Amino acid sequence: MSTRNTSISTTTGSTTTGTWDTRPRAAFDLETTGRNSRAARIVTASVTVVDADGSVIKEHEWLADPGIEIPAEASEVHGVTTERARQEGRPAAEVTRELASVLQGLFDDGVPVIAFNASYDFTVLAAESARYGIPQLDRFPVLDPYIMNKQVDRYRKGKRTLTALCEEYEVNLDNAHTSAADALATLRMLDAMAGKFPKLRMAAGQLHQLQVGWAASQAADFQTYLRKTKPAAVIEGEWPVLPPEDASGGDF
Repeated sequence: MSTRNTSISTTTGSTTTGTWDTRPRAAFDLETTGRNSRAARIVTASVTVVDADGSVIKEHEWLADPGIEIPAEASEVHGVTTERARQEGRPAAEVTRELASVLQGLFDDGVPVIAFNASYDFTVLAAESARYGIPQLDRFPVLDPYIMNKQVDRYRKGKRTLTALCEEYEVNLDNAHTSAADALATLRMLDAMAGKFPKLRMAAGQLHQLQVGWAASQAADFQTYLRKTKPAAVIEGEWPVLPPEDASGGDF
């Protein structure tokens, strides 16, 4: 694990009082072997922690050997090949254990963790943890600007990718699809979104609970839309982690 500190203390504490944007917070991102969140393996992971003013005070980065071939399609996205992962990466079980420990430590301190399309990243981590016998996270509180944007700006036109939203909110995103860059950009973009939509400013735990309902409602609406032409379509609405399933047949 690569870790950079600019402060000894993260000045963490309970987030039961005050709004999330005025307290220390963290961002989490993964780059993986594929799109199926239950089957994908971790390739790179990043956790960035900022203080109440938004200054970076701690950065964690990992490169894993996922133990399987990294599909060419995935390597084209994040730039990590199977050869590099095998030569430079650490065993996936070690990376998963350290990553889970860092995130659990943040949750235990009441620090909200921000992740774009959080159900993907947290489901990947949950599946990896299950593979290696690592305890599952107590996943509170999580903040997901993807879910929030669909709720507060539902009639917005265009894509809702991280890149598109960073452009809209004028957030710099260099090295897109590297976990470190994506994590920090996600955090900055959510801060900017809260500036435009002040109703998002509330205690992190309260916002977490609202997102559970928003995600379920958004999934149900999308499923209803899809079933007009695909009667068997199923959109899962659990958030911030999907329930476990057999991931043995997953493809990129």
